[in-house]
Amino acid sequence: MHPIRKKRLTIVLFLLAGVSVAVGLTTYALRQNINLFYDPSQIAEGEAPVDVRIRAGGMVEEGSVLRDPESLRVEFKVTDFTSSVLMEYTGILPDLFAEGQGVVAMGRLDGNGRFVADQVLAKHDENYMSPEVNEALEKAAGKRAAMSDAESESAVSY
Repeated sequence: MHPIRKKRLTIVLFLLAGVSVAVGLTTYALRQNINLFYDPSQIAEGEAPVDVRIRAGGMVEEGSVLRDPESLRVEFKVTDFTSSVLMEYTGILPDLFAEGQGVVAMGRLDGNGRFVADQVLAKHDENYMSPEVNEALEKAAGKRAAMSDAESESAVSY
């Protein structure tokens, strides 16, 4: 093989190896920092990983907000109108946080099925809803409709 070709081949191989290492490291870093969205039904069904940072969201259940009078700890339930998940947060909640409003929380699911949030985001006005929360609510409504259709068909007897 000609020495110039050999040199070019060596350079190309080193470049390919360098790009491969860079892509591998980037993929590994992104995999460590990704937080996937889960709705309350998925969490209740056990699809969400335990002790992994995820996002969860839905509507804050009416009458479910319990504030600790001696600290900033708050417990509340988030629902997609099919299932509910108990969430715990310690800190100052957003001003727009209220019962019946949409929220997205970031945190970890503990072994008892409780979501321990380290950040809570509330929707910013009455017309906006997070795309993930909106999709989860629509999916839950479809499940409820399918279940009610199945119940009405089983209730009809001749």
